[in-house]
Amino acid sequence: MGLISKKLGKRIKEIREKCGFTQAGLAEILNMEPTNLSKIERGIQMPKEESLIKISKALDVSVCDLFDYEHFSDKSVLIQKITNILETADEKSLRKFYKILMDIK
Repeated sequence: MGLISKKLGKRIKEIREKCGFTQAGLAEILNMEPTNLSKIERGIQMPKEESLIKISKALDVSVCDLFDYEHFSDKSVLIQKITNILETADEKSLRKFYKILMDIK
């Protein structure tokens, strides 16, 4: 499968874990074989539209949220996106960003 299915699967796994579901637990809620959910999360199988809707409802997110995987971009892409944000930010925002980054460090 392609890059989209891999990122989608990674995102579904990320949200599932954040919600505290095991793969088997979510599969049971979805009435899906755990092996099929595993294939989706590994990007081997692209879920059908009806499965995407079931997954989003079970995880209490929108279908669009499942495709919000921009944070999985390569380091160089993330640096460029952050740089673009910083270049257009006002001074007050820059100070906030700086404070957040220093708290992480």
